[in-house]
Amino acid sequence: MLEHVLWIGGPPGSGKTTIASRIARRHGLRLYSADTKTWQHRDRAIREGNPAAIRWEAMSPSERWERPPDELLAMSIQLARGPMIVDDLRRLPASPLIVAEGSPIAPALVTDRSRAIWLLPTPELQRAYLAERKLEPGPAALYEHAATEVDRQAREHDMPVVVLDGSCSLNEVVEAVEDHFADALGAGPRAATEDERRSLLREANAAIMSQVRAYHARPWAVDDAGVDVRTFACECGDRSCEADVRLAVGALEDGPVLAPGH
Repeated sequence: MLEHVLWIGGPPGSGKTTIASRIARRHGLRLYSADTKTWQHRDRAIREGNPAAIRWEAMSPSERWERPPDELLAMSIQLARGPMIVDDLRRLPASPLIVAEGSPIAPALVTDRSRAIWLLPTPELQRAYLAERKLEPGPAALYEHAATEVDRQAREHDMPVVVLDGSCSLNEVVEAVEDHFADALGAGPRAATEDERRSLLREANAAIMSQVRAYHARPWAVDDAGVDVRTFACECGDRSCEADVRLAVGALEDGPVLAPGH
């Protein structure tokens, strides 16, 4: 039943990863980001003979991004990843609570609506966010098309939603999500010590590192995973720390990720 999971859904460009990370860090919870499992899930889909996954993998990046958005969405295997996400979560410890976030999280996975919320940006806000990321036209078109489908599913299943239009600050959105999860956060187990908090932060950072290395291991990928710069959470373990650190993936193996002065 995964009663120890809090679900945060939404399309790319909704800020759900940042918000889920803030909540996990504030409350000493485990963070599960579906994006970090993308390539593991793709390999599983290929082993299981999923034609969309096989087709995606056979294309070069340039060929792939020339396809229309609806075809790209089909090849993203979002529906097929739902059971894989459930399998991942079942393999994790039931304590502390898990904050699970990601675009492939579908309403059908949720049995308790009080433990789920969908973040739905307006088209204008999503486009502005994607522009900040300087995405190529192909991925940007896919993400905008995915937003329409995610919005439709959330409303069709009458899921709790927060509509994001840019009028609220990040902290205000985090607080709105915390308010929705108040009962679960009040009753659920969380990391009790600083060492446990550090371990959870290292686990989340290691998942990002694994994602990047798995991408660069694809036969069509270029460059070295070790020099790919990503954003990692500071691992100091302080309850009030919300600092992030931009760091090359290879440097993660040198020791704890710490913001200056932490």
